[in-house]
Amino acid sequence: METDCNPMELSSMSGFEEDAELNGFEEADMKDMKLEAEAVVNDVLFAVNNMFVSKNLRCADDVAYINVETRERNRYCLELTEAGLRVVGYAFDQVDDHLHSPYHETVYSLLDTLSPAYREAFGNALLQRLEALKRDGQS
Repeated sequence: METDCNPMELSSMSGFEEDAELNGFEEADMKDMKLEAEAVVNDVLFAVNNMFVSKNLRCADDVAYINVETRERNRYCLELTEAGLRVVGYAFDQVDDHLHSPYHETVYSLLDTLSPAYREAFGNALLQRLEALKRDGQS
């Protein structure tokens, strides 16, 4: 099984308890970007053809990669960091270091710029939810 965190290497046993407590506290405060990426995928999977966290590009505490295929059949590799999401490649599992695309605060904003069909699917889903709420409120 592959893990996102490297095991802590200890040069000696002295001070182990203090180091473990400090590292545990710091790790608890850090976001696990792979978990964050999985949540992003689950939020918008209904409005794209395919979307998944990359198994070939290594995720870390501060970065994860998401592959997405829009309804227009365009493929992208997205980078997720604390700064947001951005396109880093135009194929699954591709990172082009020369590509300097802007960061988006949300996956909704990013997909809204990439895919008119996403925008339509998202709008339709929102409309269906509002209509369901209206029906539930009237019964």
